[in-house]
Amino acid sequence: MMERADSSQKLYTRMRLWEFPDQYVVEPTDGSCGSSLAISRKDGSLNLIDELPECNSVRVPKIRTIFGVIGMLKLLAGSYLIVITERESVGSYLGHPIFKVSSLKIFPCNHSLENSPEEQKKMENEFSGLLNVAERTFGLYFSYDTNLTLSAQRLHDLGDASKLLPLWRQAEPRFLWNNYMLEVLIDNKVRLMPKLFFHNFQAAIGKDIIDVTLIARRCSRRNGTRMWRRGADSDGYVANFVETEQIMQFNGFSASFLQVRGSIPLLWEQIVDLTYKPKFGIVRPEEAPQVVERHFLDLRKKYGAVFAVDLVNKHGGEGRLSEKFALAMQHVVGDDVRYLHFDFHHICGHVHFERLSILYEQISDFLERNGYLLLNEKGEKMKEQLGVVRTNCIDCLDRTNVTQSMIGRKMLESQLRRLGVFGAEETISSHPNFDESFKFLWADHGDDISIQYSGTAALKGDFVRYGQRTIHGILKDGWNALARYYLNNFSDGTRQDAIDLLQGHYIVSVSRDMTPSSPKGGLETVASFPLALLLVLTGFVLATMSLRQGQYDVRHFFFSFMWASMSIAIAALMRANGRIFCNRPRLHKPC
Repeated sequence: MMERADSSQKLYTRMRLWEFPDQYVVEPTDGSCGSSLAISRKDGSLNLIDELPECNSVRVPKIRTIFGVIGMLKLLAGSYLIVITERESVGSYLGHPIFKVSSLKIFPCNHSLENSPEEQKKMENEFSGLLNVAERTFGLYFSYDTNLTLSAQRLHDLGDASKLLPLWRQAEPRFLWNNYMLEVLIDNKVRLMPKLFFHNFQAAIGKDIIDVTLIARRCSRRNGTRMWRRGADSDGYVANFVETEQIMQFNGFSASFLQVRGSIPLLWEQIVDLTYKPKFGIVRPEEAPQVVERHFLDLRKKYGAVFAVDLVNKHGGEGRLSEKFALAMQHVVGDDVRYLHFDFHHICGHVHFERLSILYEQISDFLERNGYLLLNEKGEKMKEQLGVVRTNCIDCLDRTNVTQSMIGRKMLESQLRRLGVFGAEETISSHPNFDESFKFLWADHGDDISIQYSGTAALKGDFVRYGQRTIHGILKDGWNALARYYLNNFSDGTRQDAIDLLQGHYIVSVSRDMTPSSPKGGLETVASFPLALLLVLTGFVLATMSLRQGQYDVRHFFFSFMWASMSIAIAALMRANGRIFCNRPRLHKPC
């Protein structure tokens, strides 16, 4: 979204995109009289203009309404403009309207590609094809009026000078989804806004109206898909790091409570190889203490005290990973960093999630001491949050969602008691309508985070939604588990490439990407999962048919054995050559 010419914080809320043969022009149409932005369709160069180009019978432009400019991305020969073509109003954040991106569209500025070598054209088409993923990106929210990358407490603590800065300069870069795509636009005096997840509801308790909002800010430093982004990088940034803010508003009072989640901060990975649960592998284990220390130093700077809650299994591959985590934590545990291992599956099983009360008893003193932000009717700070609970399981999705919703519930009850809405023994469960809305709020929140990371809704969502496990929920979890397996192996590789491209983790350059790749031959030229699966199924069908005929002719026993052997051999080949059959990312990415 372009910033107004007077450099105020207000942004244009509606624009018109003119598609001329040689350029695109973005014109404000919300009653403002600022300059328009012209983008060359030849090379993507930008400049501000005061008047629209002339239209005639030769230069007849297409015109469409847009609601913001996401950014620009440069590939080998062309640049690509990404804009918001549809939006949906979803609520408000501290009184400011929030919108959800309903539709994105990409406009190429690559006319110079016509004179490029054929090899470069081919590579450009491959890279630009990845951008189609951007048009299907789920869960992007924005505001024209306020900085959504900052929590209510950080917004409140901004100095007067900082509050006068444009929103893009106030933003927290790690939560700015389109940060990399902004760079060329910022250089040309155009400002843009961040994206996130947003859910809220209102409920009545007697005559009192309580407004509850959840905002999830997803870190872009180590962003990606479930199996392709695990653990931490050498700087301590972890995969699937999400800051969740729960905001309660009542009679002019506002309360905010933060939690964070993130992958186990070690250098570890799971190489997708067609198995349901690939083995965990720790990379450069000697660096573990330094990586953990960097991660928690960053958390302490941003949030204060930290209580790390590890929910993974005590045995098996998860147990070995958790053991390494616990050993590394010995170097950082102190007065302002605490660590607790809570074997979620062993203690709670698959249905007894009420046993999370055992966990709450162990962290309640930390929560009471570090509290939450509370502002009175005048916006004055009555209380502030001094620390944060960091929760992780393996994916930081399903077990984490259940645990964070429990902590959020307890803290909301504490806030309502502080304001006199609840009595000493009163709980959210005492109010069925409020209780149901709260459960659905957290379940939808968990689903959104899970869809971006794993491709499916969260598992165990029925407990978060209804307070108990259901047959329908268990069956749905089984289906989602199978869907995750398919996506992880045969879809997420391409999605990971697109994410790396959009967020600047992979920079396209002629010197690197025009290097001829080694020719492929043999099996890899024709191998694909559908073909291999078809051969396996065909082999087993023929083996079964031959076996049924074996009582009539000994030859059928031989054919049955032959078909079964071929099926087993192909299945083994699929397993051994996972790199061939799996949808591997093609871009170079360090751990």
